[in-house]
Amino acid sequence: MHRYVPLIPVYLLYGALFVIGSQVSGMWQPMALLAFYAALGQAFNIFMGMTGYVDFGYVAFLALGSYGMALAISSFAESLGAGVIVAGLLLALGMATVLALAVGAIALRLRGAYFAIATIGVNEGVRYLIEGARLWGGSEGIIISRPLREAFGPEGANLLSTFWADTLVYLIAMLAAFITVQYLHSKIGYALMALREDEDAAKVMGVHTTKYKIIAFITSAALGGLLGATGWVLKLTYVFPADVFAVHYTVEAIVIVLLGGAGTLLGPLAGGMIYAALKYWLSISFPGLQLLLLAPIILFIVVAFPQGLIGVLKAKAKGTFWERVIV
Repeated sequence: MHRYVPLIPVYLLYGALFVIGSQVSGMWQPMALLAFYAALGQAFNIFMGMTGYVDFGYVAFLALGSYGMALAISSFAESLGAGVIVAGLLLALGMATVLALAVGAIALRLRGAYFAIATIGVNEGVRYLIEGARLWGGSEGIIISRPLREAFGPEGANLLSTFWADTLVYLIAMLAAFITVQYLHSKIGYALMALREDEDAAKVMGVHTTKYKIIAFITSAALGGLLGATGWVLKLTYVFPADVFAVHYTVEAIVIVLLGGAGTLLGPLAGGMIYAALKYWLSISFPGLQLLLLAPIILFIVVAFPQGLIGVLKAKAKGTFWERVIV
């Protein structure tokens, strides 16, 4: 059971965010924002942090997860009632996984800039396919506020798009942390870390690198699909291609992982909370200038802590009691 000790501070932090948000007036949305970015970082870290591959098309998985939930609610809300949320989560999971299988089987045979370019092309290709072929509403998207009200009533729909949507994000974040721990202490994690350090050497040693990259890719994509279904569609009650396929969500995920420490458990959580807190505070204190101020702050942190904040703490804690906790 010692492998699960590092989960204690992670779950305590998420629990603290939830309690503060639910008990302190006006703090639910800020705490939910912290949880969303932490969850995004943890989901993305399973692939990028453990393999060293940068997937610039990651937002496509969030987008397809969003469409999965929106399609389920718009089509089956009346017949399934409350069960439509479970159906939407399953459909989001399935759509993101199918795309990951299709993309991973081809793109993961590429490396470096070639892989990054291929994933950008996939993201833009899927977006323009939906718009050009007018799939799922085309560029007009899908609005689910009306079927939600009809299925759950005005109060139920409001509660679902506020409290329950954010609560599901907390649960997905905790699930991502659990999977990360499982991978770090298993054959999968060892293989991924080996190929991250030297993929050619890992192949020589008998590691089936493509197989393990696909496992990490699908896991990360599936969690991203669930985040899109909950943190986007259920919360905002709509999905438009121009919004959900915006590449800046992928850039934010990369920044979060680098801030906290790639390949660590606590890194994405710390990076997500720091990034979200800075973004929220700067947008309130310096409206219109928040991005201009955020960039140099992030640049300073990344340069000062090249291994990420948790990466530095992990190195300092080596050989001490805290080595078992800071992972």
